[in-house]
Amino acid sequence: MGSTDGFQYRALYPYRKEREEDIDLLPGDILVVSKGALQALGFKDGDEQTPNQIGWILGVNERTKQKGDFPGTYVEYVGPVKISVPSHRPRVQRPLPATPGASGCRLQEALEQGSPLPDLQEQFSPPEIAPPLLVKLVEAIEKKGLDSEMLYRTSGSELRQALRTDWTLGDLEPFDVHSLGEALRGYLQDLPSPVVPVSVHGDILRVLQEIPQSENCRKQLLLALESPAVPLQNTLTLQFLLRHLGKVSQQAESNSLHPRALGEIFGPLLLRLPGASPELSPDFSVLFLEILLQTKELEPEQLPPALPPKPPKPKPSAASLANGNSVPLQDAEWYWGDISREEVNEKLRDTPDGTFLVRDASSKIQGEYTLTLRKGGNNKLIKIFHREGKYGFSEPLTFGSVVELITHYRHESLAQYNAKLDTRLLYPISKYQQDQVVKEDSVEAVGEQLKVYHQQYQDKSWEYDLLYEEYTRTSQELQMKRTAIEAFNETIKIFEEQCQTQEKCSKEYIERFRREGNEKEVQRILMNSEKLKSRITEIHDSKMKLEQDLKKQASENREIDKRMNSLKPDLMQLRKLRDQYLVWLTQKGARQKKINEWLGIKNETEDQYSMMDDEEELPHHEERTWYVGKINRLQAEEMLCGKRDGTFLIRESSQKGCYACSVVVDGDTKHCVIYKTATGYGFAEPYNLYASLKDLVLHYKHTSLVQHNDSLNVTLAHPVLSQPPAR
Repeated sequence: MGSTDGFQYRALYPYRKEREEDIDLLPGDILVVSKGALQALGFKDGDEQTPNQIGWILGVNERTKQKGDFPGTYVEYVGPVKISVPSHRPRVQRPLPATPGASGCRLQEALEQGSPLPDLQEQFSPPEIAPPLLVKLVEAIEKKGLDSEMLYRTSGSELRQALRTDWTLGDLEPFDVHSLGEALRGYLQDLPSPVVPVSVHGDILRVLQEIPQSENCRKQLLLALESPAVPLQNTLTLQFLLRHLGKVSQQAESNSLHPRALGEIFGPLLLRLPGASPELSPDFSVLFLEILLQTKELEPEQLPPALPPKPPKPKPSAASLANGNSVPLQDAEWYWGDISREEVNEKLRDTPDGTFLVRDASSKIQGEYTLTLRKGGNNKLIKIFHREGKYGFSEPLTFGSVVELITHYRHESLAQYNAKLDTRLLYPISKYQQDQVVKEDSVEAVGEQLKVYHQQYQDKSWEYDLLYEEYTRTSQELQMKRTAIEAFNETIKIFEEQCQTQEKCSKEYIERFRREGNEKEVQRILMNSEKLKSRITEIHDSKMKLEQDLKKQASENREIDKRMNSLKPDLMQLRKLRDQYLVWLTQKGARQKKINEWLGIKNETEDQYSMMDDEEELPHHEERTWYVGKINRLQAEEMLCGKRDGTFLIRESSQKGCYACSVVVDGDTKHCVIYKTATGYGFAEPYNLYASLKDLVLHYKHTSLVQHNDSLNVTLAHPVLSQPPAR
């Protein structure tokens, strides 16, 4: 076989083959590709220098001698080479894997436009070990040296002032280590969300309260940080920072930045406390970081880059699919539109792995959605990106619609996208399947059952409230006992130092008094020494007893927390049942006065239905009296300023596809969203059942909004633009 022209490429990232025709890559591997093979695919001269534009490339790995396909996004062009002609076979279209670190390009574009820092998940992706901005700052700081006494202790530098409005980092060489250190602190401060998410604060607090030994405490903290609630990018960023801060603390003799000092500086930046909290003291974040830094550095977690989907395999005909590609997104049973994360969590509670639904992304960006998947007993949130008519979980976006994307993964494992998500989309949460929980066939029977469920809900709520009060009280006591133990340690240290000093000094006096025959003074010195030792023993015993009490109370506190968590599903289920019965009664025309009797709510006014002689005379029938179109929140408050309670208006909401109701309550204007769903208009599920805004307004003319919000004990009594009654 003769030689022919070819090209060499160097692997930049590791890749493990997923198909028989693929080859494995390790960073540094040299790949050889025939020029003829590229030309056969339709590529022209010069295209070989941009492998990321070629796609999947057929070549040979010089290290392993494997021949097969590798992703062009994982390699760089080296140059031409003479090779033997490889065999060629027909190729099929195949989507490319995303270039690891491509998120950094999007980050750079955002920063160049003067945008604030995005979340960590948008700043980088594996195999990168941390956000590029952070890596650049840390490398510059470590290059300048870590032995300065003012490192991380200065403020007001020109670099930090400039970075408040523009995080585009240029040449850092002119800046001293103090300015760079302040910029690093500023970076952590400017992150929209902290490195350690609020979702794991409770677990971290329990570890700090219950485990006094430093090394065991550190191990449990690391386990808490491995929770699925912590995004991978947050974990990698924390590991990177811990390695850097570990290097800083090794220079503590010169820079005085021992673990405690670093905890005071960086703890509140990494683990931000959400406002005032009785169980979280300011030292919470300081102690957390101090313990992590008192031991050896964390090892980096080597993870392969996430790969986007492979091309679809042959599927059943469209007629056999639950949601074919021709089905509009709005009609897909698993698409729930604009619902909150809390509502999603409730719908997926206690469901098997593979259960899923899709909702509008919380970013409110047109075309972006969020897939929530049940996996390992937890909810996994996966962002669906959209650009130029294409959809997907990562670049490049290859699906023509969200329905096509979801249909694909109902037949293929999501491990194609993320190796940890080895499941298909098996069980959709259907918005069309409403459980029929009301079994009774008469209004009176349903009302009596509503009374039973409401009483059970109140009993459970009362039990939960008592447990919460007890949990809060014991959490405060635990913190006080931890502080007391620290005080005991300091006291013991002082007494032991005093005891050593006395022994050292008393030895000379005892010898002198014995020479003088003054046995009385000798006995007095010995007695004082014994008293001091006895006092130290008493303090040790008191500390030991307090530690035992702490351990016992921490265990009780944990049990209370478990009981609270066990009550939550019961509370939610009872509330759901109660609400279903309320909806049934409302649909059947039951009067609010009667419903209030079943709920045990005192009727302070007459039945307003009986007071209205002619329902048709209500101004509410005229939309022009209450619908004001596209005005903002402040304009609505100006229109309602000084109006009586119950005066209201309906306007377009800032949330796309929704409306807002602004109403006067206790002299103040309150706002609530009106959702438009497939079942109708309403303030919340399962009450989204009114065919029009007018039907909703007429219903809440007589029904209080308090069933949706405890602070809205008011009806939509007076349209803002209606004429006052003639006198």
